[in-house]
Amino acid sequence: MPGLVALLNYDRRNLPHDLIAGLSVAAVAVRVAVAYAQLAGFRPEVGLYSSILPLVAYAAFGTSRQVIVGPDSGTCALVAAALVPLAGGDPQLYLSLSIILAFLTGLYCIVGSFLKLGSLADFLSRSILVGFLNGIALSIILGQIGKLMGFKVEAGGIIPRLLEVVSKLHLIHWPTLFVGVGSFFVLLLAGKFLPRIPSALVVMVVAGAAVKLAGLDALGVQTIGAVSGGWPRLIIPRVPSHLLPDLFAEAAGIALVSFSSLMPPARSFATKNGYEINGDRELSALGVANLASAFSQGFAVSAADSRTAVGDAAGSKTQVTGLVAALAIATVLLFFTGPMRFVPTAALGAVLIKAALSLIDVRSLATLLRIDWREFAISLLATIGVVAVGAIQAILVVVVLSIVRFVQVVSRPRVEVLGKVEDFDGFHAIERHTAASTIPGMLLFRFNAPIVFFNAPFFKEKALAAATGAGPGLKWFVMDMIPVTVIDATGLFAVREVVAALRDRGVQFIEAGRMTERQLWYNDRKLGLGEENTKRFPNIEAAVDSYREETMSSRSR
Repeated sequence: MPGLVALLNYDRRNLPHDLIAGLSVAAVAVRVAVAYAQLAGFRPEVGLYSSILPLVAYAAFGTSRQVIVGPDSGTCALVAAALVPLAGGDPQLYLSLSIILAFLTGLYCIVGSFLKLGSLADFLSRSILVGFLNGIALSIILGQIGKLMGFKVEAGGIIPRLLEVVSKLHLIHWPTLFVGVGSFFVLLLAGKFLPRIPSALVVMVVAGAAVKLAGLDALGVQTIGAVSGGWPRLIIPRVPSHLLPDLFAEAAGIALVSFSSLMPPARSFATKNGYEINGDRELSALGVANLASAFSQGFAVSAADSRTAVGDAAGSKTQVTGLVAALAIATVLLFFTGPMRFVPTAALGAVLIKAALSLIDVRSLATLLRIDWREFAISLLATIGVVAVGAIQAILVVVVLSIVRFVQVVSRPRVEVLGKVEDFDGFHAIERHTAASTIPGMLLFRFNAPIVFFNAPFFKEKALAAATGAGPGLKWFVMDMIPVTVIDATGLFAVREVVAALRDRGVQFIEAGRMTERQLWYNDRKLGLGEENTKRFPNIEAAVDSYREETMSSRSR
């Protein structure tokens, strides 16, 4: 329970920040949880049930300090798609199926953490994380424009959504727009003049009071609506046994999607705030959070991007933010569901837009462009993908691109011929050092990657080309083995072919570096490079010294 360890060593100086952030998260989470519960086919209060204990569980088991878990659109859509055909219109069976589905999802995640599947998150590069956060920010902004203006935006993607907004400008509901713009200004003023009070909570209270006192709901301003209060009535789920195989299958898919939704924001916010997370621990924490949701009579949960963004924008420092949010949501569920019905949707949209604006990171994009335009392109693809097709699909596409990029880098690594540079220790690439001098009759060759199946032909091609370029006087071909961390079966055959080709030219193949490691490897497998008297040296300097001694001895004879 790494989160619990962090909580036991809590720095009280963070409490004001976490308190404000937790209340801000709760102010948004109440409305969002109600909406997502309805999206998934549940009563509004079920969304609140799924937002309390999971937050507590994640705070104890998670390693991310900022991530807020709870109902999210992707998971809710999957839950609805899985349960509607199985429930057959029976609301009691629907709830029972949901509880078991959340329980199984949690078990899958916990088992996955023991199998170390959290390492899958290592494929999320810095460029992906920057692009993902920028995409989340733009997606949140585009998703809230309709709420601010009082009409529904149904299109997906950047351009279609913007075109739909433009085409519906004549449908603007002016009272709703007034509430949304007014809420945005209240946010700015509250943040400036009332920094110790959560600005999101101030907006919700002020906007709700305006709706109540001015009767704006009668003018068509959309509000949260009525929500039943009190703790959930505990039931023991009863499900026909023939539906269990379907639930097991659906839970596996939801566990995968939920974890895929969790890791990008977890990694992104950890990078943004300067700390590390553990993928396996995060997978376990997500599993415990889903078990907690099941025991709360709720449904499957995952990372909540918008609520995490709100907490981070409000100054969240640690997991205490989630605990404060859970306590606030529980208080609302018990005592304040009545006043909730006056909180306008437009106010929530203003809060989310302001939080999203704080996530956009143009500076990191500029840095990526200076480092490598391809990393910059991957980041842009991640941003466009999140907005255009959704976070999960975009992450899968960009991870595939990153793997392709990795294979490209490793399959075509930098190949160097080395020489001696005056006043510099060691040996250096003659391509970068025009003053470097080579040793007559000796070629120092460096292949900066493991030699494996997808780059073995490239290695063979470059090694023989370098030997040819060295001229007919070449006697020793010295291979720097330090960068070659692995040689697989295909790579070993390629090396053997190079050794044989060089031998036919009267050139001896020499290994420099990793001498003991390679010798033990060959001996354990009773393998060789095709020449019994292949020489090995601990480093290039030793090989050069030996060659010079041999040359001098030959000349003296």
